[in-house]
Amino acid sequence: MKLSLNVNGDPLEIEAKVNARLLDVLRREGYFGVKHGCDDGTCGACAVLIAPDANSPGKVVNSCMLLAAQVEGMFITTIEGLGGVQQHGWKGTEPLHALQQAFVETGAIQCGYCTPAQILAAKALLDREPNPTEAQVRDALAGVLCRCTGYVKPVEAVLEAASILRGDRRPLAGDLSLPAFDFQSPIPNIQSPNEGEPLIQTRVLPKLVVTPAQTETHIVGKPEVKVDAVKLAQGKPAFTDDIELRGMLH
Repeated sequence: MKLSLNVNGDPLEIEAKVNARLLDVLRREGYFGVKHGCDDGTCGACAVLIAPDANSPGKVVNSCMLLAAQVEGMFITTIEGLGGVQQHGWKGTEPLHALQQAFVETGAIQCGYCTPAQILAAKALLDREPNPTEAQVRDALAGVLCRCTGYVKPVEAVLEAASILRGDRRPLAGDLSLPAFDFQSPIPNIQSPNEGEPLIQTRVLPKLVVTPAQTETHIVGKPEVKVDAVKLAQGKPAFTDDIELRGMLH
């Protein structure tokens, strides 16, 4: 059967079987940012955004649980549709979307398999709630299983991206400073339990060890962006099942 889809703003006319899943159709067309995970909607790695028209916010759906025919005529957004104009292949094109950039900068990407789905789930949240709470971010990401990060950095990345999109960038967790110890605070008035006995007031100060001055370096001692973080944030082919040359003979 013939289907008309709109993927990342591009009209797509395809031939597909009646029982073809949206996941399989998208990957067949080269959208490898849609990951093949569990086949039953549990892991969320195949998530995409579906909207009735170009001006409506997308809803997160698991593409392994939808037939391609069910979304005919609808607007589908994959990770390839975020940021700059993307190209099939390894490198893609910048600039990155604020969410992709935040995931890269905060170290929220490890193996990267669930990253595209997490970013899309976060985008759906920020489209309807520009100033989310941490609880809202965690709830939005809960449908995408991640075995690597523990969700701490992804949550931080989403909150950071939200602040950037609002125009009031908040400091990253690593930039927050602890309150300084107040050495001049008054000592509380302590009464001796026995009248006539001398009153002794003591204060135990923390031991301070001053680090000797070190030579300034460009790399050592500084956080570094993961070497393949940008590629993973864009959903570029990074895993064995994603490696394909267009038009190759099987």
